[in-house]
Amino acid sequence: MSTSKLLRGTFILTAGVMISRLLGLFYVIPFYHLVGERGGALYGYGYVPYQIFLSLATAGLPVAVSKFVSKYNALEEYRVGYKLFRSGLVLMLASGLLSWLILYGLAPVLAPHVVDEETNVNSVEDVVTVIRAVSFALIVVPVMSLIRGFFQGHESMGPTALSQVIEQIVRIVFLLGACYVILRVWDGSIVAAVSAATFAAFVGAAGGLVVLLVYWWKRRRHLRSLLEQDRGQVSVTLPAMYKELLLSSIPFVFVGLSMSLYQLIDQFTFNHAMAAAGRGSISEHAYSVFNMWAQKLVIIPVTLATSFSLALIPTITKAHVEQNRKAMRQYLNQTFQVLMFLTLPAVVGMAVLAGPMYSSFYSYDPLGEQVLRWYAPAAILYALFSVTAAIMQGINQQRFTVISLAAGLLVKLSLNTLFITQWATIGAIVATMAGYFVSVAFNLWIIQRHTRYRYRFVIRRTAFMAILTAVMSAAVMAVAALVGRWIDYRDGTAESVFVAATGVAAGAAVYLFLSIRSGLFAALFGDRFAFWRRRKESKAVS
Repeated sequence: MSTSKLLRGTFILTAGVMISRLLGLFYVIPFYHLVGERGGALYGYGYVPYQIFLSLATAGLPVAVSKFVSKYNALEEYRVGYKLFRSGLVLMLASGLLSWLILYGLAPVLAPHVVDEETNVNSVEDVVTVIRAVSFALIVVPVMSLIRGFFQGHESMGPTALSQVIEQIVRIVFLLGACYVILRVWDGSIVAAVSAATFAAFVGAAGGLVVLLVYWWKRRRHLRSLLEQDRGQVSVTLPAMYKELLLSSIPFVFVGLSMSLYQLIDQFTFNHAMAAAGRGSISEHAYSVFNMWAQKLVIIPVTLATSFSLALIPTITKAHVEQNRKAMRQYLNQTFQVLMFLTLPAVVGMAVLAGPMYSSFYSYDPLGEQVLRWYAPAAILYALFSVTAAIMQGINQQRFTVISLAAGLLVKLSLNTLFITQWATIGAIVATMAGYFVSVAFNLWIIQRHTRYRYRFVIRRTAFMAILTAVMSAAVMAVAALVGRWIDYRDGTAESVFVAATGVAAGAAVYLFLSIRSGLFAALFGDRFAFWRRRKESKAVS
């Protein structure tokens, strides 16, 4: 594969992922104003178990298939990958149907553990309806994901990128359109609207699948021609194929599930713990703020880390296989520094501007402001978990990610009810951060143990970044206070957006200025960014 083709494919796939994620972020603004806090909580009740069942239904096979097909295509053994793909389609359809039937049937069993009938607005029947509505997507999504993986294995990223974007567009259009018609035109119930919103996952997946089938029809002759060029010198049985795939993919199924599993613990304990503490009347409002609306904002800085972690695996793997400790140390230094450089100021800025940021996306809510301010630091732990898990895959220690995740979930489970009864919503956030801290600490220890990497340099650099971030946050607070003398972000969306945008612009300018003048930016991203220092040096010479 040529470098230009590789870069083009990577750009197309990255662009598709980013567009899809941006659409997935901004649709919550009109959705919030349509369904409100009750609808947001109800939507979360249905979507969390769906995401878990979806991961179990696919078992990480789509990504593994793309690597498998690419491997044997490089050997010109095209029939091996095609054989796996055909059997994989049957397997994904069967697992999707089975997962749908199980989730649909389990809905009445799961629902009583989610809501407290005596204090919550949503009833058990409401939760059952929403879970069953979203379960239908399990029939289509696994098959669609496998076809995407097959195209990627053939170094064709366009079908995946376009199908992701179309899937998201169709889902959002159906979701918002159905909610608007049900609530504003037909004067229907919140339950009916949220059920339609979760069913939109099925509609969107159907749209994405149609795109892939069109691509398949157009390229069927090319795919047949590849089979005619098959060398036929390698024969791999299906059990051997799936053993290889599952052993490498299963640990990362659980890593991908990490956030959903933490949310599932909250889903089963939050409302009951709040009711036990005498706060049952506000528990669903608090749950939707914490696990739906604020979580969408906190995840923004994590998106960069997730994309970045996927690019790490080849370079880390290469240095590990070659036992090149110097290169390994360099890659790890760069990885952790860039991660902290991007996430630390974003997280602190989000905490400082929690009020106007939450109000910009939704509406002014004192609880939303408080939750976002406490929840923002969790983004650093989310990002570190994602990146350390990718590094552990690169050094072939991915089995330990399951142990670290299990340990973190155990901490979360053991502390959640106790902390919620003591500190309400903030208690759930603290329990989540405690769980992720244990997982990240374990991952860092495993990395140090198997690579003999020392964190002293990264710790010193992070401390310096923290100083720059502190100066930045002081500037943001000063600008926000100055603007706040004339504009109150609590007065409306436009005022919130102006205050938040002004604060973000000021913070970004100060942090970028300080990082460039100090040489940190050039140290991380190359000497070409040291132009201010070079200009100063050239003036001194002249």
